[in-house]
Amino acid sequence: MVGASVPGRVSVDLGGARVTYAWSMARSTTPTPASSAHPDGWPGKDLGLPEEGPRSVGRIGRRIVALLIDGALADLVAYVTGVWSPVNGSGDIAHSWIQIAIFAALQVLFICLLSGSFGHICVGLRVVPMRGGYVGVWRPVVRTVLLCLIVPALIIDRDSRGAHDRIAGTVLVRR
Repeated sequence: MVGASVPGRVSVDLGGARVTYAWSMARSTTPTPASSAHPDGWPGKDLGLPEEGPRSVGRIGRRIVALLIDGALADLVAYVTGVWSPVNGSGDIAHSWIQIAIFAALQVLFICLLSGSFGHICVGLRVVPMRGGYVGVWRPVVRTVLLCLIVPALIIDRDSRGAHDRIAGTVLVRR
């Protein structure tokens, strides 16, 4: 049974146990600082990263733009090599896999050499290992394979790190 005896609260009877949910419909007219939007302050605070500026966690807007740039670069390479045509499309499934392979190869190459993909560099981001130092080769390979699977990149923790970054032991930060 559901009851709403108090405004802003709903009580639910679950087989003898009563659970009350509370909510607020009031909106604040004062803007909240970015640090209050995160439960513990800001994304990256638990990782020891600053709130803003260099080495702060890259925000979602920059990440999406970087991904779009990387996808466009992979399509450009596929077009130049004759794998893809904007008019005719890919043709068959084998060509689509070749496009994904081109995307992955560019990701690994740029991250290994420049600590970020071409798109990351364009928007001022870089991939760094959690323990510091050189990102190496295996981290970009693992990160890219998981990124190409799409779902791990959508599983984001409170520090704005996708599962592909957590598994690879990396974090995407501002330059």
